[in-house]
Amino acid sequence: MSGLEVVIEDARGCARLFRLGRDVEAGLAMVAVVEAAQPFVALMPGDVQSAWGGLLGLMFNDQQAQNWLSLADYLEFELVELLTAGQAV
Repeated sequence: MSGLEVVIEDARGCARLFRLGRDVEAGLAMVAVVEAAQPFVALMPGDVQSAWGGLLGLMFNDQQAQNWLSLADYLEFELVELLTAGQAV
């Protein structure tokens, strides 16, 4: 499994934790996912990097609002889509 595949799997696992109501554990896992994803995003085209910044903002807003289900959706679907789209370029 490649490093990016590990990040994607970790993002999905983090989303599951948020859906299970384990928000403290999920919050820590999310920090690790973002830190692990950043080097991959840095190598992707500028439009992917811009989308990354926007996605991080949306995720932060949901975290502040404690909207765990929306945050889980961003991690499981939007982040995974962004990483796989950026990888294909």
